[in-house]
Amino acid sequence: MTARSDKEFVLVGKVVKPHGIRGEFCIKSFADSPFLFDEIKRIFLREGKRRPQPVTVQSWRMHKGMVLMTVNQVADRNRSEELRGAEVLVRAADLPDIGEDEFYLHEVEGFNVVLENGTVVGRFKGFIEAPGHDVWAIATPAKKEILLPAVPEFILDVDMEGETIVIDPPEGLIDLYENPEPPKKKNPAPRRTNKKKPSSK
Repeated sequence: MTARSDKEFVLVGKVVKPHGIRGEFCIKSFADSPFLFDEIKRIFLREGKRRPQPVTVQSWRMHKGMVLMTVNQVADRNRSEELRGAEVLVRAADLPDIGEDEFYLHEVEGFNVVLENGTVVGRFKGFIEAPGHDVWAIATPAKKEILLPAVPEFILDVDMEGETIVIDPPEGLIDLYENPEPPKKKNPAPRRTNKKKPSSK
């Protein structure tokens, strides 16, 4: 599952906009499967910096790649409009159990990220959702940020006990972030003049 956390809560989506007039709203889900909402009936909505407020999922459905949801505490469009941009959270303790070889991304935040030869790249700090696959963000010791496509050929192993992620990034990717080329100087634009050429007479 793709999810981010702040210890107690895990961010699983964001309210995009209201839908219809009866309080239904549209969610951009960060979970690999929206069926999470079949197993968790109580979610939390956080508006800005306010405390997360619990709401009870009444119904949900998929629509154009988004989750359309109704909750008991939101009854009309005006209230669902106020939720635009709100974070959709669940308690980490409420997440369903997963297989031995699976993990939630919030569980590996802060793990060391190394190459196959043991060279330290940095620490896993989170992810960015992108079309097709997620992009993992790695913070380097030099306080740079490396963005790594989270695909199987680049993520070789995740050692939960050793808190280590082994990667095999595309050639030149790390150097690209750690040693970016300085911007090239632009040649000054030629000046225009209104002066006339001297007469040959």
